[in-house]
Amino acid sequence: MKGVQTLKISISGVRGVVGDSLTPTLLVEFAQSFGTYTNGGTVVLGTDTRTSREMAKHAVLAGLAATGCQVVDIGICPVPTVQLAVERLHAAGGICITASHNPVEWNALKFIRSDGVFLSTYQAEELLDIYHQGEFRLVDSASIPRVRFYAGALEDHMRAVISCVDADLVRQRRFRVVADCCNGAGSVVTPEFLSRLGCDVIPINAEPNGLFPHPPEPLKENLGQLCAAVKEYDADLGVVQDADADRLALVSDQGEPLTEELTVSLATWLVLRRRQRSGLPPAPVVVNLSTTSLIEDIAGRYGYAVIRSLVGEANVVEAMKRSGAVIGGEGNGGVIWPDVHYGRDSLAGIAAVLQLLAEERKPISALVGSLPHYHMEKLKEPCTSERAQQVLKALKEQYAGVRMDTRDGVKLMFDDGAWVHARASRTEPVLRLIVEARSPARMAELRDRIRSHIYGG
Repeated sequence: MKGVQTLKISISGVRGVVGDSLTPTLLVEFAQSFGTYTNGGTVVLGTDTRTSREMAKHAVLAGLAATGCQVVDIGICPVPTVQLAVERLHAAGGICITASHNPVEWNALKFIRSDGVFLSTYQAEELLDIYHQGEFRLVDSASIPRVRFYAGALEDHMRAVISCVDADLVRQRRFRVVADCCNGAGSVVTPEFLSRLGCDVIPINAEPNGLFPHPPEPLKENLGQLCAAVKEYDADLGVVQDADADRLALVSDQGEPLTEELTVSLATWLVLRRRQRSGLPPAPVVVNLSTTSLIEDIAGRYGYAVIRSLVGEANVVEAMKRSGAVIGGEGNGGVIWPDVHYGRDSLAGIAAVLQLLAEERKPISALVGSLPHYHMEKLKEPCTSERAQQVLKALKEQYAGVRMDTRDGVKLMFDDGAWVHARASRTEPVLRLIVEARSPARMAELRDRIRSHIYGG
């Protein structure tokens, strides 16, 4: 059936291919569902730069208006900008129109609750129940508010992040930074943000036209242009964002791509060290099950505990709030710094890294070289949901004697520090497989062994 393989409706929201599974009707119905869920409250609406944004935006506006919601349109902006705006404007919720790292033909809706955090699993299930039941809150024509526009959301976001660092110290260093915004939402804020921190900014792919010059996921294989630009301009740092600018990857002063795992690792280093120097008591760090063990190494330097949550921003945030964590995030380049707000934020990641560089007065290549080194591979194996569950069951049985965590798929943790995490994706028809070890040989051995279970080798 048309659209079956290109539509994902889950607790993470709704995601699909425009012109196939993601139709205006579907978008209107999900917007009506969210308007019903918020009981016709104020909803902040923002988009990334995808060429389908206008179609999606008008459909969402129609659905929200039908339920009597007061919509506050903040235009093209990063996802964390929407999250912060929901909180600061005391809205009932927010919707981001973005498919994040997915290719340009995709689009999606992400739903935010009143505190600026993505819906929890339970709340997302409530929203899905409303959608499936199709019983929406509808109002008459006299009760439909006019759309409001708020032009200050990007300014609010930049100020919130800059207030969390020693901006004068960063400005004194006059860092030269190449910023690859992938023609996404970061294009409308990142060059200005870096300029305010005193950086000599070389923007590339900074036209907010939604025409991605390379796949928008900030992986090493997509950073060739940025690496070349860092070398060409003799820059101190290269930064690259995904399409909705919540994830961040880095390129060193040597023009070498740094694994996206290092983004949250460096931010953790900064926050924990500053806290220790301030004489504050230790507090936890929260990262998800798929994030590098380097986090434990860094936290151990300062006597901090690390809590592992399920994968997904909402899960990390929930664990951070529950434990009082001072920093957290996900190894996919997502930094969550509560002093800014509870959400993955590439601007917060950039600020933290620049602050660390300013304090250390060393190039980022030297800082990374001083850290323990791990080898990680992240794979997306095509796999139906049914087959994924069979594979996970087989792994549990095969490795019954190995220390494992089964809260989110299966994570196997071996005595030599190597680990494997296999889980079914919530957004794509794939089995996500992450392997980390201290040597390439050990990593490859584990990768091949686990893949044999997937393909029956």
